[in-house]
Amino acid sequence: QVQLVESGGGLVQAGGSLRLSCAGSGRPFSNLAMDWFRQAPGKEREFVAAISGTGGSTAYADSVKGRFTISRDSAKNAVYLQMNILKPEDTAVYYCAVDRLSALVVRKRSPNDMAYWGAGTLVTVSS
Repeated sequence: QVQLVESGGGLVQAGGSLRLSCAGSGRPFSNLAMDWFRQAPGKEREFVAAISGTGGSTAYADSVKGRFTISRDSAKNAVYLQMNILKPEDTAVYYCAVDRLSALVVRKRSPNDMAYWGAGTLVTVSS
């Protein structure tokens, strides 16, 4: 089994930055893609970013392209999300997940494609 724990969320002013971390434990999953999703109150869970097992392929939602960067350290079973130029509409609970996909190239994914989820970390961006 795999366990994921997110950290790094908090309150930040618009235009600021945060770096989210996701630490994994349990069985190895470095061959699988990892993803970040977010969910605002009353809204559907939304894809944010994905990264392949090697880290060589990434995908982003249009709403965060140019502002967010996903990265991973497979040796540490960790994935990160650097969030810059944050906007109030980025406010949400952010979840990391282990993807079922093992391909070298990743693209936008749906929540149903995930195998494991973290409990989430709250990001609040004030105007």
